[in-house]
Amino acid sequence: MRKLLLVAVTLLVVHAALLFAGGRGVTQTSKPGALNVGIVLDVGGRGDKSFNDGAYAGADSAARILGPNIRFIEPGEGSDREAGLRLLAAEKMDLVIGVGFIFSDDITKLAKEYPNTSFACVDYALAVDDKGNILQPPPNVAALKFREEEGSFLVGALAAMVGKSKKVGFVGGMDIPLIHKFEAGYRAGVKHVCPDCEVIAQYAGVTPDAFKNPGKGKELALSQYQSGVNVIFHASGSTGQGVFEAARVMNKLAIGVDADQYDEAPGHVLTSMVKGVSASVFDAIKRVQNHTFKGGIYSFGLAEDGVGYIYDEHNKALIPDSVHTRLEQLKQEIIAGKIKVPSTR
Repeated sequence: MRKLLLVAVTLLVVHAALLFAGGRGVTQTSKPGALNVGIVLDVGGRGDKSFNDGAYAGADSAARILGPNIRFIEPGEGSDREAGLRLLAAEKMDLVIGVGFIFSDDITKLAKEYPNTSFACVDYALAVDDKGNILQPPPNVAALKFREEEGSFLVGALAAMVGKSKKVGFVGGMDIPLIHKFEAGYRAGVKHVCPDCEVIAQYAGVTPDAFKNPGKGKELALSQYQSGVNVIFHASGSTGQGVFEAARVMNKLAIGVDADQYDEAPGHVLTSMVKGVSASVFDAIKRVQNHTFKGGIYSFGLAEDGVGYIYDEHNKALIPDSVHTRLEQLKQEIIAGKIKVPSTR
């Protein structure tokens, strides 16, 4: 009886926290007996046309193809994240997913409190002990990680080959190790094909809000374009909308991230470095439904089609055939291990 009372109180507190802080919860489907999946989205929420939308698309596909009930929560502020995850765990969801590295600590904590619930975290940040050893996630947590540096290497090489300038740009969101992976791979790709090229890299801030500040993104991009940069790669969530606006204003090129962002600035988006966020979310849901879910680290790179770049009818006119051929060669060399792409600056 005491346990039931504690759960009831927890649910009331969490619901109140979400309501007062501006969080939004949406249940996409409600079918008796179906798998129940709860997802808490990252900063920026739906409509970022990038990371969160990719996760939503993966869950939406799973709902249509596999048939689970999906419940989404969009936190209003940072403090909502833990509350949202706790709500879903307390509701005894079969799988709880946090979209973004910022959920890592909360999911690790909750996974220990709810050992019979499966958890997954997109871009899970692995902890290290005092000796620098990487700690494995709890056994009921799937750490969905991407080798962003591999895809970033390719778009860096592309930027250098078509930029017609010895300067290329990079705009990051929050100044953290995860986004440093994008910058590191991008720099390596630029230098691989143009050793004397300069990479100008700037970040929008040091808090999660740096991923939802289009004004700052535009300011940084305009500054870079005015300094002689012709191509900018952004890894900054919805802050990148400002980068695209600057590309339109200056008649320059930009490179999207996470999803195909061509439609954000047609004719000005050279390509996009895409991550398989959608596929990773779908895969986690499928594993739980098929009873094959296991905790551990799941890494997605070029070899697994976890990252890549867009080349289609929309942007192929911006990429000469010889350049595309070279990019495909570099891709195969990375997959074969002939090129080791750095993940740190």
